[in-house]
Amino acid sequence: MEAQLSHIRVRIAMVAVLLAPLAACSPGPGSEAATRSAGQGGTESERGRPATVTTLPEGRGVRAGVTVKVTAAGGTLTAVTVTDAAGHALGGTVSPDGASWVSRRKAAPGTSYTVTATTAAKGGTKSTTTSVFTTAGADKINKVDWRPGTGSTVGIAQPVSLVFDHPVTDKAAVEEQLKITTSNGTVGSWGWMKDWSGRDRVDWRPKGYWKPGTKVTLDAQLDGTDSGEGGWFVRDYSTTFTIGAGHVVKVDLDRKLLTLERDGSTVRTIPVSGGTPGGDKRSWRGTAVLMAKEGTINMNSETVGLGDAYDKMVDHSMRLTWSGMYAHAAPWNDRWFGKANMSSGCIGMSDADADWFYGQVRPGDPFEITGRDTKGTVAPGNGFGDWNVPWDRWQTMSALR
Repeated sequence: MEAQLSHIRVRIAMVAVLLAPLAACSPGPGSEAATRSAGQGGTESERGRPATVTTLPEGRGVRAGVTVKVTAAGGTLTAVTVTDAAGHALGGTVSPDGASWVSRRKAAPGTSYTVTATTAAKGGTKSTTTSVFTTAGADKINKVDWRPGTGSTVGIAQPVSLVFDHPVTDKAAVEEQLKITTSNGTVGSWGWMKDWSGRDRVDWRPKGYWKPGTKVTLDAQLDGTDSGEGGWFVRDYSTTFTIGAGHVVKVDLDRKLLTLERDGSTVRTIPVSGGTPGGDKRSWRGTAVLMAKEGTINMNSETVGLGDAYDKMVDHSMRLTWSGMYAHAAPWNDRWFGKANMSSGCIGMSDADADWFYGQVRPGDPFEITGRDTKGTVAPGNGFGDWNVPWDRWQTMSALR
């Protein structure tokens, strides 16, 4: 019996020896290792694991016009950049919780983008990941012809005008990317129309004439915007210009007089001869805007649908409409100035008066034309006839109202 008990005590001692090392590897609730783990949040393996980053879109042949979204799991985003091969960046915004980032701009067609995301994991581990995606090319590219030009000084009636190469069927998407900034908070609105050429066009005009000295900037962030059937835009457009002196040109076709006013005061009154009454040679009425000072040009009546009525070189030519109405020197009508309207639709004056007047005005100056016998009001798309649309109706021409 004693021998049997001795054998049992030996076996118990051996088990105790074998268990002792295992117990030493498992700290108790009050041990230093347990305290460190609790203080840093998570196990040591969790603290060493970086956040997982997901970027959409991904791969090649991605459809253009999408926003880029980056998300992080197991951590937060601290910085995200999305750049093309030229170094142009798609700016974006990180969500308040740091879990996602969304680009403010859309991906342009035929472009490769590199996405770089920096994250901080829950345990403090920082890491940076990089991915690349490429958008499919555009089947059709839409381009823009815009006015006025950068650095120009224009008159108080000059609208900001964009004419598109191809139709714009998604006008709201395009207008959302157009921003006008002025130095004095000028109130205005966009209005869509058909240009005289038949192309789609959008103009921004103030509620009333510009205040002289106003600085104006157009920022058209169109790169990556789908215009609909007309295709994609693949670049941005911008222009900055200044409003010049407060010129208003008043043309009274009944009295055959042109008056130049500056800041509300009369500068000079000039006898003129307007379009011949009673037919296609009549002048337009309403507000026309001086589009360009073209100097000496050839005027051919066949280009404006008046047959072979004239074909001559004309000095001091100032274009008022796309349909062919000008103010210019007309010495051949000298006997009619101030007496009768005998032109083919233009506003003619003497060489001396035209020379002086040409030197005073600039593109963007309004010509307020009145008269009983005219062929109608200048349409918005016929030059810059925007001012002939009442303000309330003009606002309804925006695609965003």
